[in-house]
Amino acid sequence: MGSAWSFALARLSAAIGLAIAGGLIFGRVDLWLVALLAAYLLLQLSSLYRLHRWLKHRSEEDPPDLGGVWGDVVALVGRIYRRKQFHKRRVVQLFREFRRLTAAMPEGVLLLTNDREILWFNRTAGVMLGLHRKVDFGMRIENLVRHPDFARYIAAGPQSAPVTIRSAQGAEERFLAFQLIPAAEQQLLLVRDITRETRLEAMRKDFVANASHELRSPLTVVAGYLDQLADDHGVDPVWRAPIEEMRRQAERMRLIVEDLLELSRLEASDKEAPYDPVDLGGMLALLRKEALARVQRPREITLQLDSDRRLLGSETELHSIAANLVSNACKFTPAEGTITIRWWVDVEGGHLSVQDTGIGIPAEHIPRLTERFYRVDKGRSRKSGGSGLGLAIVKHALQRHGGRLAIESVEGRGSTFSCHFPAKRVA
Repeated sequence: MGSAWSFALARLSAAIGLAIAGGLIFGRVDLWLVALLAAYLLLQLSSLYRLHRWLKHRSEEDPPDLGGVWGDVVALVGRIYRRKQFHKRRVVQLFREFRRLTAAMPEGVLLLTNDREILWFNRTAGVMLGLHRKVDFGMRIENLVRHPDFARYIAAGPQSAPVTIRSAQGAEERFLAFQLIPAAEQQLLLVRDITRETRLEAMRKDFVANASHELRSPLTVVAGYLDQLADDHGVDPVWRAPIEEMRRQAERMRLIVEDLLELSRLEASDKEAPYDPVDLGGMLALLRKEALARVQRPREITLQLDSDRRLLGSETELHSIAANLVSNACKFTPAEGTITIRWWVDVEGGHLSVQDTGIGIPAEHIPRLTERFYRVDKGRSRKSGGSGLGLAIVKHALQRHGGRLAIESVEGRGSTFSCHFPAKRVA
């Protein structure tokens, strides 16, 4: 480009020199300069016209054969146009691949603007939500999916937890899970039909609840007869040990059934816990006394009450939370160890922690501790009488109170289980 401009300036300078020379020879230098500049302007306007015409009809005409600076401009525009065409073809190819991939997905996919207007959706999303391409493009998604939970979720934005809504399609009831994902200047909304999983989960919960309820009466009868046999002095001494073992196993089964019923009750309730004032400090003091009365317990159990504030919630469920955490600490802390129970309040809410100097938990097991029947050491848990349901009950009871469970543990050095309640739960 530099050489073209240098050549153009040199040619213009030479032409001006010739015009001045002609004017000096024949007179009227000014007329010669005006004529020269007019001819030069006409030449430039002609080149500009040809360039403009080519830009308007670029797909139909070949580029004009222009020299000098105009030729460089034509070449530069041609390169930009070819690069644009290449990127356009690439984008179109990627978009077609994206559409093919999303069309093959079992989930529904919608592309939304930041104002939640529909830009595009795949066929699965159209079937799930009853959308029509020619009509619903540009519509706000909450105007087409009318459900209070979905409206709150979509208004909260991608940072909120995914939501599941129940919808009816004809006579069939369906459950749809929605997840919003930020994608540059747009948002992706994923829709998944979880009807089958939801029904299986409901069947599992019903089965566990019904089976547990039906097992309670036979277990009570069996335990009653075993108690009578244990108190009967006429029973052969050879049967004493087996009868005691059966009593222990029957009691263990009773505790498992009670835990299953409690867990089923918590899972079946989709409402948050009530806001009844609970004296958590007094409850923890009572649990400490019960722990000290255990035959197998650590030598020291301390209670640290940093606040006398009450907690708003269900007294039964809060007792279950604290009792399970204290019971677990007692089971897995040796006799020479210590347990510290603490309750405190700060600007974030109320906090309950149970810290022990027990055997600790390997890091790979911590994410799965709240699963039902999950045990780190199955042999040790059975020996201690654990059901594997305690932490699952704690998790579900905390969720009903808007709280969360945090677990910190170092194998061989102990564990800390902390329950964090929101500020609205503190009286």
